[in-house]
Amino acid sequence: MIPILNMADAQALKARVMNRSQLQNEEVSRRVKEIVTHVREEGDAALFEYTARFDKAQINADNVLVSREEIDKAYEAASPEWLAAMREAAKRITAFHEKQKQNTWINFDAAISLGQKVTPLSRVGVYVPGGTAAYPSSVLMNVLPAKVAGVKEIVMVTPPGKDGGISYPLSLVAADIAGVDKIYKIGGAQAVAALAFGTESIPRVDKITGPGNIYVANAKREVFGHVGIDMVAGPSEVLVIADDTADPRYVAADLLSQAEHDPLAAAILVTDSAKLADAVDAELARQTALLPRREVVEQSLSAYGTIVVAPTMADCADIANQIAPEHLELSVAEPYALLPLIENAGAIFMGHYSPEPLGDYLAGPNHVLPTSGTARFFSPLSVDDFVKKSSLICCTRAELERVADQVILLAQQEGLDAHANSVAIRFGKEIKANIVTD
Repeated sequence: MIPILNMADAQALKARVMNRSQLQNEEVSRRVKEIVTHVREEGDAALFEYTARFDKAQINADNVLVSREEIDKAYEAASPEWLAAMREAAKRITAFHEKQKQNTWINFDAAISLGQKVTPLSRVGVYVPGGTAAYPSSVLMNVLPAKVAGVKEIVMVTPPGKDGGISYPLSLVAADIAGVDKIYKIGGAQAVAALAFGTESIPRVDKITGPGNIYVANAKREVFGHVGIDMVAGPSEVLVIADDTADPRYVAADLLSQAEHDPLAAAILVTDSAKLADAVDAELARQTALLPRREVVEQSLSAYGTIVVAPTMADCADIANQIAPEHLELSVAEPYALLPLIENAGAIFMGHYSPEPLGDYLAGPNHVLPTSGTARFFSPLSVDDFVKKSSLICCTRAELERVADQVILLAQQEGLDAHANSVAIRFGKEIKANIVTD
């Protein structure tokens, strides 16, 4: 059903996976720049104009904020079983992220005390897509680390339906469970711009997180520097390393769990077993025929689905490190033995009973992960994304005097006499024309 390649084809596979970026469309980039500039300059007027044009909704300053009544009504769409599952997920996600918290610390010393002050961001904006791309689980994953970090205010934006309400009410329920402070009925690049610069109705935030379409991704890149962003997310991907102990049914099902996301999603199997490769290929065909999203799956597998047969498990790990996948499954007999060989991955699922969807929903670690090879240098969304750190330095007069000559020397070597003088002047000296005088 999908190509079965050998080790020599791994480099071509890497190029194909990397070239799925959402940022390689010059026309989209141009239009996003225009939208961002217009909202920055015109505020609410531009924001509501774009909302009417793109979402066909009449939103204004009086109805842009989601009311408590709208949130309470959204609960009617939630089954008791779903609510219980979401609350369990929220509990597990919170517990995992609590372990990431760092506290302000300082090492007091008689000469020079050094430390680090950890301060939560004041206000964070979370973008939540609408329609078929609305995932309540993503609301939990973006909001709860910010809550754990101690962010003072969390606002959420999500596109309205044509009737002026929220097109996917379960997103409101998820936001309420997670503890969002305010929810606004805006979406698209215009919502990102509003969060970045503020309007009469939308408060300016310090950081924007959350997934979105190509316009949202480009808008986040456009406003980065004015505000922080989590990352520019690309299409989803999973890479499964499997040996001959893996069940081909499980492996195929895990690959398809990503392929159903998007025609640009990548599902890759790397194995040292040709027999398993053939069995998984057959299972992909069988299981795909049973899926409601069969058309999306077939497009994804046709474009990016791949099986690679490599000589050894070490070779499999090498291929995975080159791809640096968002999700990596170690579907092998001894996953902990293979783990030291893995260098680049967003999340690592270990063993035959740790499928990727467990991480998407209930395990606890964040499912907002680096994509398109960026796991080489990016990490999953975490509490660290919602705090800022300041270095602390408290030096005594005696210690500064002891190191003064070295500081002055280093500053003067770089041609920065005013830097040198800032130290020298405290001890009755002064810098003149690169010379220290008493």
